[in-house]
Amino acid sequence: MFQHLKAVSGDPLLALIIAHKNDPNPKKIDLGVGVYKDDNGHTPILNSVKKAEAILLEQEDSKSYLGIYGAAEFEPVIQNLVLGEDNPLIASGRIRSGQTPGGTGALKVAADFISANLKGARLWVSDPTWGNHQSIFNSAGVEVKVYPYYDAETNGLRFDDMMATLEAEVQEGDVLLLHACCHNPTGIDLQFNHWERLTEFVKERGLLPLVDAAYQGFGDGLDEDLAGARYMAANVQDMLIANSFSKNFGIYRERCGGLSIIASTADEANAAFSIIGQAIRANYSMPPAHGAAVVHTILSDPELTAEWEVEVAEMRDRINGLREKLVAKLAKSGVSKDFSFIQDQRGMFSYSGLTLEQVRTLRSEYSIYIADTGRMSIAGVSDDNIDYLCESIAKVVG
Repeated sequence: MFQHLKAVSGDPLLALIIAHKNDPNPKKIDLGVGVYKDDNGHTPILNSVKKAEAILLEQEDSKSYLGIYGAAEFEPVIQNLVLGEDNPLIASGRIRSGQTPGGTGALKVAADFISANLKGARLWVSDPTWGNHQSIFNSAGVEVKVYPYYDAETNGLRFDDMMATLEAEVQEGDVLLLHACCHNPTGIDLQFNHWERLTEFVKERGLLPLVDAAYQGFGDGLDEDLAGARYMAANVQDMLIANSFSKNFGIYRERCGGLSIIASTADEANAAFSIIGQAIRANYSMPPAHGAAVVHTILSDPELTAEWEVEVAEMRDRINGLREKLVAKLAKSGVSKDFSFIQDQRGMFSYSGLTLEQVRTLRSEYSIYIADTGRMSIAGVSDDNIDYLCESIAKVVG
């Protein structure tokens, strides 16, 4: 029955991780993996998470199902973190939120909801965008289109080109996917004035914005990173927000995320949320409990919340500090290329401006593993490897 099937190529980033693992070079550096690492190359468990798990160990009294949307008490947790406490949208009832298996699960449910209920809607994503966006929406039968975003010449944002393409080609009823912050894979974010212009465009053209908030807190701050998305939420009638707790709580394997829907009225929000429940039921029936319980435990305890906020700031400051060190050491190495743009990017990832040939030379001759696109994970840089990394880049770039 399966004789006709042909093997497909795997995710290139996963292949990169395997190649790094099998490399015997003691100086090897993995700048491909998309998870936070400390200076020892380890993905730590936050102290606030360990304390919350200790509380759960003592207090948890059931392993029964949560229900389609997850625990009821988790809905305000999602909304308060994404929109900010005391946001008028929450009190209005125009937003409904449910727990999902990670941000990826939220996007998959959103894709199925769009496919089934917004007939003919096309999804617009940045060029480039997270590698899984296209697969998720194509699998749901949603046509995916791209708008310009990354400028390879300036290592900056092509906002004027982005708007020109959207204004010329987007149709009423289409879905516009925007990264809330820490754009994956470029590290180049929309500025607040861009969010203002996009908000007006969404309203004028009758679009549905879908915000992917995977890295809240890793750019400039928990509130600062969502300022643009919150402005848009306050000024449009309808919106979808997919968020992840994997990064800012360091609970990657617990698969905890959320999907929120904003509608014109509370009745519309409730109706749409019921349909989202059908999509959840058909996908995975109901989400896992542990990650959400950890997040809820932390954010319902003022002391744990304060400790968690400090830990998020420490991760953010480490990444931003590494950007500064990387730029300074590359300049000191005598490299011909100006890498100062890396310092202006945000989040774990950077489009380094390295060419495919340079990336492959770094891989084959120096055991430095960077994606073919030149995208590298800043979190993989450490005090121990940064000198070797900069020296190697200088030799390859010239």
